Amino acid sequence: MSDARLTLVTIGVSDLKRSIAFYEALGFARKARGAEGVGFFQAGACTIAVWPSAELAKDARVAETPPPAFRGIALAWNCRSEADVDAAIEKARYAGGGVPKLPQKTSWGGYAGYFSDPDGHLWEVAYNPHFPLSDDDRLQLPD
Repeated sequence: MSDARLTLVTIGVSDLKRSIAFYEALGFARKARGAEGVGFFQAGACTIAVWPSAELAKDARVAETPPPAFRGIALAWNCRSEADVDAAIEKARYAGGGVPKLPQKTSWGGYAGYFSDPDGHLWEVAYNPHFPLSDDDRLQLPD
């Protein structure tokens, strides 16, 4: 068995076309364009998929329920600088996302803010000087 790793995150969405346009506007590279009814995006070492929520629930054999405003999870986009955090948040706002928290200094010595996609999925955008990024933009955690 291979080591545990996160390789793909599927985000349930209400409007597939709108979500594909949003993630493309953020700069995620759309891949596997021939796949019908789903949008795939390269996101560094991980892949993001946007898929209609009803289809995701059906595939997982769970009831589709209206999502709460806060889902108890946030995806993260780590940046190399505070200026990059500001730029990413503005890019999300321009693409139609919400900005529930503007970037600011954090208690842990970094700089972070939040945006939400058109379906309310939260993304934290952060610069963390304690977790540098490798040359290929992978988060480097200390031991």
